[in-house]
Amino acid sequence: MKVLVIGRGGREHSLCEKIKSSHLVSKVFVAPGNPGMANVAEQVAINEGDHEQLVSFAHGQKISLVFIGPEQPLVEGLTDRFSEAGIKVFAPSQKAAEIEGSKTYAKELMIKYGIPTADYKVFREFAEAKAYLDQCQIPIVIKADGLAAGKGVVVAETRAEAEEALREMLLDEKFGSASSKVIIEEFLDGEEFSFMALVHGDLVIPLDVAQDHKRAFDGDAGPNTGGMGSYSPVPQISKDVLDTAIETILRPTAEALLKEGRSFTGILYAGLILTSGGPKVIEFNARFGDPETQVLLPRLKSDLVDVVVRLMQGGPVELSWSNQAMLGVVVAREGYPEESREGVQLDLPNDLGDLHLYYSGVISDAEGNFTSSGGRIFLLAALGDDLEEAQNKVYDCLNTLKLPGLFHRNDIGFRAIK
Repeated sequence: MKVLVIGRGGREHSLCEKIKSSHLVSKVFVAPGNPGMANVAEQVAINEGDHEQLVSFAHGQKISLVFIGPEQPLVEGLTDRFSEAGIKVFAPSQKAAEIEGSKTYAKELMIKYGIPTADYKVFREFAEAKAYLDQCQIPIVIKADGLAAGKGVVVAETRAEAEEALREMLLDEKFGSASSKVIIEEFLDGEEFSFMALVHGDLVIPLDVAQDHKRAFDGDAGPNTGGMGSYSPVPQISKDVLDTAIETILRPTAEALLKEGRSFTGILYAGLILTSGGPKVIEFNARFGDPETQVLLPRLKSDLVDVVVRLMQGGPVELSWSNQAMLGVVVAREGYPEESREGVQLDLPNDLGDLHLYYSGVISDAEGNFTSSGGRIFLLAALGDDLEEAQNKVYDCLNTLKLPGLFHRNDIGFRAIK
């Protein structure tokens, strides 16, 4: 069968690699992809937002299955367009994807169905939001309601910082229409973790657990980003906690969406936090996480495409995981996530041994040289018998590379490696 992956980042690079390894797959296409994926998929020069061209291409190539990586095309209804054209797609409908597209909707769903999450209020007007803020305990969380590429969340440590976040979102329109409405949310204290599941209606197949590092700098300092690194498994999150999360969050959410006429097919991502009262939801996403996917899929021994096909047919599905740990570090352009800098030419060795290199923001010139493009440039990851071994492998390699104009965190995995 032929498979089409939609997207251009490291998540899609990892997805293409995993899909290519399937015994069911004869060809993998990625639209639009990036030149760093050339060894695992054929690039198609169609952007994620060009729905009609994507559907036309899928028809012409007789694509059997489509995976959609990023959130924007999901909330714009790309899944529905493929489905209307009779093309199978493992991704949620526009209505189901609203669980990520609107944090307000996600909160309302959780409250209605008793899914544990933080207390919150929603505001459109700055004056009302500020008046409510004056009554709140600090720290407090300010969130843009819509999609903001992982950057629309501020954990404010001071009242002034919270007020500035409200001002930027509601008055300065920092994230455009995505921040025309904001959520002021109770700050929850505890260990955060990412828990994803393959979902089809009321069938919920949890993946293994991962933890990502959203802050830009060492020690979890600096602004929130799209993710600066990740690792799996997460030894500080017990099996009992994961079992609780499955029974109180993942399964009830899939069932709630079904009851609401928004049956979910695809990857349901739960960003969770382990509080003194048990796991609670920080956010939902409607797709594979980035950079968590890059450290999860190489640990998955099962054939992903075979699993997805059987799941969508309603059949029994079991997953098999490697006992090894995996850790990945994102290399980003200096100034990320705030500033935009000119691209820099990359000079990476062709042979990185047993390390995994997933490209995100790269373009190539006529000679095939790669230049950085965007904020996050690539993720370097390694498998190890434990997280410490995987961490050492990655940083030993990064310390030998010349990365002018780029930066990375030096402590990915520090919460698990003492």
